[in-house]
Amino acid sequence: LTPELAAMPEFALTSLDGRTLSREALRGKVVVVDFWATWCPPCAPTLRWLGELKKRHGDRLEVVAVAVESEEADVRKLRDELGLPFAWAMATPEVVRAFDDVTAVPTLRLFDGQGGAVGAFYGAPPELHGLVEGKLRAALEAGLQ
Repeated sequence: LTPELAAMPEFALTSLDGRTLSREALRGKVVVVDFWATWCPPCAPTLRWLGELKKRHGDRLEVVAVAVESEEADVRKLRDELGLPFAWAMATPEVVRAFDDVTAVPTLRLFDGQGGAVGAFYGAPPELHGLVEGKLRAALEAGLQ
């Protein structure tokens, strides 16, 4: 993790369904922010897997899918096709900068219930699921104490 992302940055987005997404609005939950693109082959399978994590962990986990370099109509179409239970939003240049300039998709950032950075993951290597799920489990368990 870069020093700039020792914690979830201040940011503000409006989800495609009109919800306000910000550090304050997500306080108290473990959060995965997934930067992805409609043209990225490994991004849709990563989104489906994140949907499974969200279903498994329910309200204790918030997943925010932030589309970069994508048309909103294409993002809405994929959101409707996948039907996953999380917040979908379009990236702004300010949000991309706040999260330390996303240079690869997918990029996942994981934050604990206090907003502390727990992990940053780039691309979709074979070990991605195991790495993220291990960090996620630790963050969720820490939140129960």
